[in-house]
Amino acid sequence: MREQRVVAFEIVEHIGVISEDDKGWKKELNLVRWNEGAAVFDIRSWDEDHYCMTRGLTFTPWETKMLYELLKKHYK
Repeated sequence: MREQRVVAFEIVEHIGVISEDDKGWKKELNLVRWNEGAAVFDIRSWDEDHYCMTRGLTFTPWETKMLYELLKKHYK
């Protein structure tokens, strides 16, 4: 049997909603602190109460800046 881990998180800042599916789950960009670590930029889908979540992607501030620069270059 596999041991279940408890993951602690705090949404430090809600930045915005990217999209919403037909079941009400919202893909969001947030600044999140995981297990009392440093806050990171986080993209994942959340239920309405921010209780359940999907797998997501996290980015350090430097990675977020690089992603921004790449997208800016791509869409100019």
